[in-house]
Amino acid sequence: MPVLNDITLGHYYPVDSFVHKLDPRTKLIATFTGMTGLLFAHQFYGLIIISIVILISIRASQIPGKLIFGNLRPFLWLFLLTFFIHMLFSQGTPIYTIPYINLTIGEEGISNGIVFSMRLVLIITIAAILTLATSPIEITDALEVMFSPLKRFGVPTHDLTMMMTLSLRFIPTLMMEADKLRKAQISRGVQLEGNIIQRLKNMIPLILPLFLSVFRRADELALAMDARCYSGGEGRTRFKQLKFHLNDYTVLAGTLIIFIFMIVS
Repeated sequence: MPVLNDITLGHYYPVDSFVHKLDPRTKLIATFTGMTGLLFAHQFYGLIIISIVILISIRASQIPGKLIFGNLRPFLWLFLLTFFIHMLFSQGTPIYTIPYINLTIGEEGISNGIVFSMRLVLIITIAAILTLATSPIEITDALEVMFSPLKRFGVPTHDLTMMMTLSLRFIPTLMMEADKLRKAQISRGVQLEGNIIQRLKNMIPLILPLFLSVFRRADELALAMDARCYSGGEGRTRFKQLKFHLNDYTVLAGTLIIFIFMIVS
């Protein structure tokens, strides 16, 4: 549970940097384009190029690296699981056979394990940069503008983007609540350690209060929005109008070039 403190999804780190000044639509498009490009990356040099771009983005955002790379710690088990699954079950040139269980480790298996694990690492890192460098209200405005053509088909884009943003906004709050509940349960003598079966059983006293807390906060939020006469997106205006600048076009052009390179390589 302490590793939950490393997750910064939903947090906003306010500084005056190049990345923070970009239009939120630019950051969203670059993020999803980069994640999609990673799905086409099958070679190490492609992953290395994206890794260099990510490091440059972190430098340009002025966000401490420990905030960004701390998000990887809770998913370490997923990276290792992905690596070992591909290493053990991918077909290819055998280099070693594990005795007794008759599993063969091949060069292609090791290569695939590294590639797929690196994909997950880079995807989580990109998502962390986006949320740390973009405030929730900017994400809401950007998504609403990008999805505005769907209004012609009767899709409530404002309500959908508001729900998505609120969900993202309350991730750190729920993390803090889970940590408080964990400490409270430990002070009452609840044992949260042991093997995987025992841990799952011992999580019940933690999950039930957390669900009750989620419903309580959702009810409080609904009352607060109703008290402020919130009635949806119909007729609402924005304090800050979104507008692309030269830096946005430059970043989008660079993202498109990298995306095309990942597809054709």
